[in-house]
Formats: sequence, structure tokens, C-alpha cells
Amino acid sequence: MARRGNATVAAVLGVAMLIMAPGSAPAAGDCTRNAQPGVDWSECMKDRRVMSQVDLTGANLDRADLSGSDLSGSRLAGASFERASLTRAHLRDADLTGARLEKTEATRASFVGANLTGANLTKGEFLRGEFTGATLIRANLEKAELGRVDFRDADLTGANLAGAYLARADFRGARLAGTDFTEAYTLLVLFHGADLSGVVGLTQDQLDAACGDGATVLPEGMVRPSTWVCAPDED
Repeated sequence: MARRGNATVAAVLGVAMLIMAPGSAPAAGDCTRNAQPGVDWSECMKDRRVMSQVDLTGANLDRADLSGSDLSGSRLAGASFERASLTRAHLRDADLTGARLEKTEATRASFVGANLTGANLTKGEFLRGEFTGATLIRANLEKAELGRVDFRDADLTGANLAGAYLARADFRGARLAGTDFTEAYTLLVLFHGADLSGVVGLTQDQLDAACGDGATVLPEGMVRPSTWVCAPDED
């Protein structure tokens, strides 16, 4: 019986060691390292920092807290921000080409003029974010929270907005050729003067729920609503 008991204890200890073994859970990065390409700042507290013009190309920023930080003009191509906090962060004119921002919390963050070509923003929270003049060519924003986001003059050519929450988002002056609106929530979305002729997946019901004017160019076969839900002077 003693041998059997010892064997049981050994087995339990073995399982515990496996659970604690390296690689069994994501480890935090080295938060003391300076900003540099490829740095691992995963799970690091980097909130309210001034880091404009830094080179974080390919950096690992998963689950990091960057809320309120200034990353304006920084090189962030290929960087990963999965589940990171970018609430009220400033990324004006930053290079986020091919960056990963899946499930990122970025409420009221500024991406004005940023390059997000090919970036992945799926299921991210960007409520009231600023993407004015940003480049989002072929970016994936599927099922993202984009309520009241400012996309004025942004380039969303070929972007994926399928299933995204877009209530009151502003697309005035945006380039929307090939943009996918399949099953997107478009209540009070501002399409005033927008060219929707090349969009994908937009239905009449979605259009009827949105806002537009006489200068809005509709997709072929769609009917301009007799009255829009909101008038331009209510924007």
C-alpha cells in the first residue's frame, strides 16, 4: 500500500510539473527592454508613455497596456496587439501595415493618417475611434465594434466590415471600392456624398437604416430612400 501511495504522489507531482513547465502558458515579455524592432512587451504596463517616432516593427505587444500612450509616427508594421489596451492612445501617422489588433480594446484611440494596410482588427473595440485619412486597404475589421468611428477621407478599398457594428460611423469622403458590408449594422451611418457603387454585401435594409443625401452614389439596382433617417444638419 505504501508503494502504491508513493506512486500516486509521484504521478500528481509529475502532472503539476507539466502544468508549470515552460510553454504551458504565455509568459510576460521583458518590460525593461527599450523600444526596438521585435521587442517582447507582452503583458507589459506601458500606459501614458510618450513613444512617438519609435521603431517597434514586429514587436509583441499582446495584452500590453498602452492606454493613453503616444505612438504617433511610430513604425509598428507587423506588430501584434492582440487583446492589448489602446484606449485613448495616439497612433497618428503610425505605420501599422500588417499589424494584428484582434480583440484589441481601443476606445477613443486616434489612428488619424495611420497606415493599416492589410492589418487585422477583427473583433476589436474601436468605439468613437478616429481613422480620418487613414489607409485601411484590405484591412480586416470583421465583427469589430466601430460605433461612432470617424472614417472621413479614409481609404477602405477592399476592407472587410462584415458583421461589424457601425452605428453612427462617418464614411463621408471615404474610398469604399470593394468594401464588404455583409451583415454590418448600419443604423445612422453617415454616407453623405459617399460613392457606394463598388461596395459588397450592402442590402436595401442596411441602406434604409443609414443616412445619405442626393450626392450619395448607390450600388446598381438599389433604390434611394425617399427620406433618409437623418438629415445632414443632424450629423
